[in-house]
Amino acid sequence: MKPLKTKAEVRAELEQAIASYMSGGGEVNAVPRGLSGNPNNVNIFAQGFNSRSSESRTPVPDTVKALEERKHPVKPKPRRPKRKLIKDDFGEPLRWVWED
Repeated sequence: MKPLKTKAEVRAELEQAIASYMSGGGEVNAVPRGLSGNPNNVNIFAQGFNSRSSESRTPVPDTVKALEERKHPVKPKPRRPKRKLIKDDFGEPLRWVWED
């Protein structure tokens, strides 16, 4: 495991960096308003985005449906027993029984 720096060590490093900056002049250059840090003034975030697709896409709804079903499987509900009335030959109720 890599040893971590203590607060005193970090503070000493910062003090040393500030001292070396101040000994070298210690002056911040003024940057005119509206000037970009990007030398070519190009949107750097647009490089990874291509608006035209180089390949035609193949629809795969069956595969997507199978993947979604695996993500959220349908759990079978536990069957509850039902109560059934038993009648005699004349239609008169005799008793209740439970069926699975």
